[in-house]
Amino acid sequence: MSNHLEVLVAPDSYKGSMSANIAAKAIARGWEATRPRDRVMCYPQADGGEGTAEIIARAVAGARWCSVSDVPGPDGRLRDSSWLRLPDGTGIVELAHMSGITLMERLDPGAASTRGFGMVIDAALREGATSLILCLGGSASNDGGAGVLRALGADFLDDHGNSIPDGAEGLLSLASVDMGHVPSAPPGGVTLLTDVIAPLLGPSGATAVFGPQKGITPATAERFERGLQNLARELTCDPSRPGMGAAGGTAFGLASIWDVDVVPGAEYVAAQTGLTRAMEDADILITGEGRFDSQSSSGKVVGTLAAMASEKGLPLAIIAGSIQSDHDGVTADLTRLAGSAAAAMADPEYFAELAGAALANHMSDQSTHEKRDQTQLQ
Repeated sequence: MSNHLEVLVAPDSYKGSMSANIAAKAIARGWEATRPRDRVMCYPQADGGEGTAEIIARAVAGARWCSVSDVPGPDGRLRDSSWLRLPDGTGIVELAHMSGITLMERLDPGAASTRGFGMVIDAALREGATSLILCLGGSASNDGGAGVLRALGADFLDDHGNSIPDGAEGLLSLASVDMGHVPSAPPGGVTLLTDVIAPLLGPSGATAVFGPQKGITPATAERFERGLQNLARELTCDPSRPGMGAAGGTAFGLASIWDVDVVPGAEYVAAQTGLTRAMEDADILITGEGRFDSQSSSGKVVGTLAAMASEKGLPLAIIAGSIQSDHDGVTADLTRLAGSAAAAMADPEYFAELAGAALANHMSDQSTHEKRDQTQLQ
């Protein structure tokens, strides 16, 4: 092993404890304290969910935030929001920032709406965004993007010609949709960043897979599915298209009004932040998230980077709050390092730094070109 390593630290956020940026800096401090002669570079990551726009803002010179006042959150309470304008005119709007589940005082999947997300998209269009990157993830709603479309000028009507209520519950009375006032897509097009390939409907769709985390129970799932079926009947989009179930079906709603590109969010962010390019010359890539499990390979940051690193023959280490799946490489479980989940959550930066140091010590005794067995740092 060479005396000096090129080390990339590229975690996702650790939900409920650390942002991706804080986690990356903590891991880097631990490594640098142990191996100060290495070159350690931080590339915080995201997959289209919470924090994506902020990470892109840090990575793109000249990006600036544009404020939007009095935007309804998913539960209708007004809040200030914003979207990100890139120097080339691209507008980046993150659903989690104004319609995210973390904004709810309590889960309410029947009433929660994506209207606020649509209002910020509308503001970006009115202010001249030449293209749109829409980050779909962390939604509180199962409204199929009806709230977005209503904010953009669509009208959702019952069989008496009256507007239906906001939220997924309102879709049960949907009889027709008037798209007469929906604006055209910007000239540069619309891209949806997602971390899922789920269709809108069925056993692998929005309600079945993501509904439980929003408060949908087995007893109520059929009603929510029926609401989305009503929506699919009225809109001109293929509900079986991969990714249409993203953000409670918001991807489906948007794809019904515009010709959208659906792009894996983690791959897009890796390219925007320069991580993809940096991997060409690196000796090791360190990534992480709150919980590494069987879902991590399904469009999430860690699974995406693992696949990219494997293609390049780049060693990958994972530092996670909890390790629940095998990884053919080195892992560090912050819960095990701390002794309990509560202890890890109480001071996550400390234990992330400790994990970075432990990983650096481990690498000092290994060749990056040796066969790497599964190793979990204690």
